[in-house]
This record gives sequence, C-alpha cells and structure tokens, in this order.
Amino acid sequence: MKTHHKEYIVDKTRIGFIRFIFEAHEGIAIATTIDAQKGHIRLAIAPDRMESAQMIIQDLQKDFMFNEI
Repeated sequence: MKTHHKEYIVDKTRIGFIRFIFEAHEGIAIATTIDAQKGHIRLAIAPDRMESAQMIIQDLQKDFMFNEI
C-alpha cells in the first residue's frame, strides 16, 4: 500500500499530542517529527483514509497552528 506524505508546521508544544491523536486513530496516519524546534512534522497517510485524516487535521486547526507546507 502506497502512503501519502504531507508535511506541516505545527505548534511545537503540541507535537506529542498530535502523535497521540493519530496513534489513537489506528490506521489513519503516522506522525513523524522532522524538526521539533520548528514544529515540522510529516504525516504518512493511508490512501483510503485521506478524508478521515483531513477531518482530524481540520479539527486540530481550530485549537492551534497546523499548517501544511
């Protein structure tokens, strides 16, 4: 299965929370920290879960910075 990779700049104090959220939603995405100081993360998203991942991201964007780069 080929995953989609998307990169984001997020509130660096929320990286652990973001990872926890995606771990709790098994099979949607895996969050990897690229640069913790800058808040740079990568999501590896399952192709059939793109819509679900986007819904989670949109919900998180209501509470803190979560910008695609």
